[in-house]
Amino acid sequence: MGLKGEKTKQEIRENAYRLFAEKGFKEVTMKDICERTGLSRGGLYRHYESTEQIFLEIVNAFSDQQKNEVFAKIEQRISAARILEELLSRYVSEMNDYENSLSLAIYEFYSNPAISKEDNSVKKQYEISKSTWVELINYGISRKEFNSVNPEAVFNVIVFAYQGVRMYSRLMKMDHNIPAQIMDEIKRFLLLEEIQYGK
Repeated sequence: MGLKGEKTKQEIRENAYRLFAEKGFKEVTMKDICERTGLSRGGLYRHYESTEQIFLEIVNAFSDQQKNEVFAKIEQRISAARILEELLSRYVSEMNDYENSLSLAIYEFYSNPAISKEDNSVKKQYEISKSTWVELINYGISRKEFNSVNPEAVFNVIVFAYQGVRMYSRLMKMDHNIPAQIMDEIKRFLLLEEIQYGK
């Protein structure tokens, strides 16, 4: 596929993302995506066969992008504390941006009995994200920037706090300070005191 085709696919995914965030997964149709993108049905089906295919591509891209970014920074020997700060700042922004959350769409998609449990992209995304965080935490420990912790346990606190806020923010008005409070506690738990306070 040429550059024009890739650009069109990217535009489809960006517009579909906004629709899934607004309406959830079940309410979005290929017709909706055609209307949002300005593509004809034939133009859309040239790139994607279904809303499921588009949604899976969007979901799978998140963890892959984060993994690539973190591993590249580790290879460049960037400070673990700096990588952590950048990641958690992004998480705070995303948690506060409840209007662009895919949490409801993800729940709807994977609670559908027709979706194969063998090919569960949420589980794959979880495992990719876990491997990224475990690598970062071990890197921080080895550089004596992070406390000696159980990396998998810390990852589970982060991911489930993040997803919990994203889901609850769809159901109730969320205090704008909650995401920052959570991520500040994660930093306090992970970073050695001398790194936290610049001793």
